[in-house]
Amino acid sequence: MEAPPSPIALKLGQRNCDRVTGSLAGLNIRMTVVRRALILNATYEPLSIVTARRAVVLVLREKADMIERSELQWRAEREHFEVPSVVRLRRYVKVPYMRRVPLTRNAVFARDAHRCQYCLGSAESLDHVIPKARGGAHTWENVVACCRRCNIRKGSRLPAEVGFKLAKTPGAPSYRGWLNSTLGRSHEPSWAQYLLAHSA
Repeated sequence: MEAPPSPIALKLGQRNCDRVTGSLAGLNIRMTVVRRALILNATYEPLSIVTARRAVVLVLREKADMIERSELQWRAEREHFEVPSVVRLRRYVKVPYMRRVPLTRNAVFARDAHRCQYCLGSAESLDHVIPKARGGAHTWENVVACCRRCNIRKGSRLPAEVGFKLAKTPGAPSYRGWLNSTLGRSHEPSWAQYLLAHSA
């Protein structure tokens, strides 16, 4: 399931960008690889992750500057466009209040580093610590990444009943949780310096 757009994406004028993107289609720009771009505030703070095509629109409309470029180019009949990997807004955008991060499979896997929270093996599914059959809720505090073997062994029992112990207490992401929902397992290498700089 695709993660919902962040409040920042909406504040950037998503509808306006879509309208401009439609006009770009007249140039017969073809994109063979789906790419994403990281949007930075004027202060270099990560704001959102959008399609590379939308990032091109922001640059062409002079609302953002290209900070990092990918190896790809979009070619039209008489023009070509470098595909951005990171763009920085020219004007500062005030960050609105961030609501609780949506609970998704990708977000849980990212929070738990794709590790089973019972055996620390590679996670393949999600598990309700307190099973739904026993009144457990589908919340950040009750859902963890889990491997298939542990999931089958635990079944509808409590962790203590099968000798399991959680690697860490589950909870909602407390910092830039929207990244967990959007990034999934990996991100573009060129984003690392900007994400790490604001991870403290």
